[in-house]
Amino acid sequence: MTKGIIALDADGVLLDYNLAYASAWERAFGVYPKEKDPEAYWAIDRWEVERLSGERLEQLRAGFDEMFWETVPAMKGAVQACHALRAEGFDLVCVTALPERFAVARQNNLRQLGFPIDTVIATDNVAISRSPKADALHALQPVAFVDDYLPYMVGVHPDIHSALIMRGVNGSPNAGEHLQAVKSTHGNLLAFAQWWLEGRTD
Repeated sequence: MTKGIIALDADGVLLDYNLAYASAWERAFGVYPKEKDPEAYWAIDRWEVERLSGERLEQLRAGFDEMFWETVPAMKGAVQACHALRAEGFDLVCVTALPERFAVARQNNLRQLGFPIDTVIATDNVAISRSPKADALHALQPVAFVDDYLPYMVGVHPDIHSALIMRGVNGSPNAGEHLQAVKSTHGNLLAFAQWWLEGRTD
């Protein structure tokens, strides 16, 4: 019998988008960028890359296709964390702010990496005053929601345990008044899973 659903963000929680960004840059321009700041939150700050515009920006964006979204590497310890949660009876659902047309690619990516996740819900990334994931989470009614981006916690029902992954301290958006609404913070998904399964205290 299931112990409930745990909803998991993809980029920064399950998957290492920042690492994949460097590969996308190499595909577009033929050079793998040097790492500038391993503690940067945003990919453009982690790597020694120029800020693009015009044709070169379009050239880079063209690489963010199905193949890109099917080949993002796993975050360290994330696959292990998911198997531990599944072994304890939790159902896992990926809720990702990604255009719907890439949902299947993301699902394929997770499956190929060995994640025990069958369902991917793509909410797109819309600029509104509450999380674009809030409606999907309300429908799912998970026992917990894990994300690495504080603005996506805004508007999430307080009955859902909101767990924030505090990665990439330099330039991080994970600060300010909305932190008070977050139920717990963790260094990565594996740390969350261990805490969740070892008798957490809310």
